[in-house]
Amino acid sequence: MNQPFVRGTISTPAGNLPVVSGNLGPADRLGTIKTRLGIGRMTYTVDPGLYAMGTPDENSPVLVTANYKMSFDRLRRAWHPKDAWILVLDTNGINVWCAAGKKTFGTNELVSRIQSSGLANIVSHRKIILPQLAAPGVAAHKIRRACGFTVVYGPVEAEDLPAFMDKGMTATRQMRTKRFPMEERAVLIPMEFFPAAKWMASLMLIFFLLGGVGFSGAWWAGVRIHGTFAALMLAGGLVAGSVLTPLLLPWIPGRAFAAKGAIAGLLTSCAIAAAAGQALNHPGFWMEAAGMALIATAAAAFMGMNFTGASAYTSLSGVRREMRAAVPAMIAAAVVGLVLWTAARFIF
Repeated sequence: MNQPFVRGTISTPAGNLPVVSGNLGPADRLGTIKTRLGIGRMTYTVDPGLYAMGTPDENSPVLVTANYKMSFDRLRRAWHPKDAWILVLDTNGINVWCAAGKKTFGTNELVSRIQSSGLANIVSHRKIILPQLAAPGVAAHKIRRACGFTVVYGPVEAEDLPAFMDKGMTATRQMRTKRFPMEERAVLIPMEFFPAAKWMASLMLIFFLLGGVGFSGAWWAGVRIHGTFAALMLAGGLVAGSVLTPLLLPWIPGRAFAAKGAIAGLLTSCAIAAAAGQALNHPGFWMEAAGMALIATAAAAFMGMNFTGASAYTSLSGVRREMRAAVPAMIAAAVVGLVLWTAARFIF
């Protein structure tokens, strides 16, 4: 794979290894922007293996990360300008936390990578430093038994790694706490919004064109009135689920992300319906509005539930439990909404 961030090679007892810098270049920053927008996300990877950062020696620390390039970049940027060995695991391009949950950042992969890289011949110590969020996937005692290396869990955030090392590999309470402030949630919105917008755009077009069916008057007049209203309600569901839910996450009631998305979707739908109510003054409006509100709320709930993949607040078992309850409820809401929306067109 072409890796333009590699600056050369360094000779070691295990052979020549690629050297990287902690200075991120324009190509690295452009890659991050594209990935945040959902462009090339699944191919934004680094070749697994051992890398030298700066000019490390046998006493330099060994830092372990995933081969998702954004994880790799955050680590080397945080550690710059110090020297280190960076061991990159093959996590199929998935970040540390998600890969640990799926066991691709796991015990077997770590043992295999330590052995294949010849790490024992390169460093004189036997400590490797893993991100704290990797803990669910790694059995530290099995690593020591298999290859003699002791696992040390570093801080949650890569930015705290220098301070962690300066304290003799001791983490403060703050270093062990996962923070998820608004700016971190906001930066994830494009990745949630654009993939959802693709399928939502098709749905909006279908409802827009079907808006002309039923009621009285010409088809095109119905499209302009009822089709536009349906498209606006769906757009509201898109914004509620992929934008408002992440931004307002701590303040929306409930623990389940699907419930948070549903609340945001319902409130947004009610606001749009209230604003359109006087303009669309006809006998079947509130049945039509109720139907679209249920459909938009179900869509917002689905997008809100998807955001669990962007937050370390949730566990894999918790996500599965939430899906078992939420998915049938979403389907039921969408079906009832479609029935109401259709009935309104032919009853009134």
